[in-house]
Amino acid sequence: MTLRLILVRHGLSSYNLERRIQGRSDHSSLTPTGEEQARHTGLALTEVFLTAAYCSPLQRASRTATLLLEAQGSITTAEHSDELVEVDLEAWSGRTSAELAAQESLNYSIWQEKPEELVLQRADGSYYSPLPDLMNQANRFLQKLLQEHPPDINATVLVVAHNAILRCLVLTLLSRPISRFQCLRLDNASLSIFNLSLSISGSRPRVQIECLNNTVHLAPIQGPLAPKRAGARLVLVRHGETDWNRQRRFQGQINIPLNDSGRSQAEATGIFLADIRFDHAFSSAMTRSRQTAEIILKSQPGVKLTLMQELIEINHGLWEGRLEQEVAENWPDLLLAWKTTPEHTQMPRGETIQDLWKRSVSCWREIVTSLSSSETALVVAHDAVNKTILCELLGLSPADIWAIKQGNGGITVIDIPTALKQTTVVSSLNLTSHLGSILDCTTKGAL
Repeated sequence: MTLRLILVRHGLSSYNLERRIQGRSDHSSLTPTGEEQARHTGLALTEVFLTAAYCSPLQRASRTATLLLEAQGSITTAEHSDELVEVDLEAWSGRTSAELAAQESLNYSIWQEKPEELVLQRADGSYYSPLPDLMNQANRFLQKLLQEHPPDINATVLVVAHNAILRCLVLTLLSRPISRFQCLRLDNASLSIFNLSLSISGSRPRVQIECLNNTVHLAPIQGPLAPKRAGARLVLVRHGETDWNRQRRFQGQINIPLNDSGRSQAEATGIFLADIRFDHAFSSAMTRSRQTAEIILKSQPGVKLTLMQELIEINHGLWEGRLEQEVAENWPDLLLAWKTTPEHTQMPRGETIQDLWKRSVSCWREIVTSLSSSETALVVAHDAVNKTILCELLGLSPADIWAIKQGNGGITVIDIPTALKQTTVVSSLNLTSHLGSILDCTTKGAL
């Protein structure tokens, strides 16, 4: 049983276009582009049956929900929730970013670099902390949502709201501190999908990010990926499918090539990324990753592919080459431990997550430091490797490996800041829409 939670940011608004602070002001409305984005988002979700929908009562979110549901077709209306209104920036609402940077440089700098530390004064003279207050609001909404839609009953719930409140919802889902606020990006009309299921302990739900900030469905209006900001960009891809992926066989460091489906996935990924100019390309030294990278780079034959031994998949030891059923029969307790407490599990004669984490994250940092701020690089690796890198970037731990989904041929976009005080941003995670579905329908990930 799974609760699927689909988070959508409202479409482009008039204040977005003018680069004005919106906050809880309701003066901003959807632009024609924003309305078109909402309809495209609804069309992208027609394959999904929605159980319920909730939205912020502010007009830019409410209108987005209305247009989206008209195109989507499962249900007709979204329930308004005051817990989904945007961050309270009362004193700043309506002012442009340029005005704030010039007139309130200190506070605006805090908002850009450490927003959790911002303190503002209300019209009545009282002081408050906008982001901590918003985190409490996100927590209240999720508690109410889980009472209405517990994760032990299959349901798909749509939530349409705003940038900051949605980021706080994501952090709350992942049990991450407010200090991680800046490591996430949610663009107008983007889709983010989370799967919630009961944990073994039965306490808080087990949470998996299926995708984050998916804007592929907006390609007819804009580029398929979130626009690149100043700083280097890395496009992280998981290799295409192999026969052993399909058979649910542990492959680890055994050199299994792509199957026909995997080659098709790599070709689709290459077509999707054809307009992205890569300055460098890196791949795990293993066959399935190298083949995926070579197929993606067919449209850019001048890009050198560098093979990295540190990016090879985790060593499953004596489990390699065995079906999951075989492992369950011979090591039932250890397999259960691997699925529930991977941070404490040592596979027989294999690596631990900590072993993999050390080499994969070190290699990732080596790649990042080799890039100039204007460059874009392709990195192709494996499920567990990509998961450790993303856990590191999101501030998660080895215990959270299963919170990250990586589909075969899935695309993740990482943006590196130019300023030392700014954080690396996960601009998109596990995009698989180019493979035929808004949901990740690829072979199940690492066992």
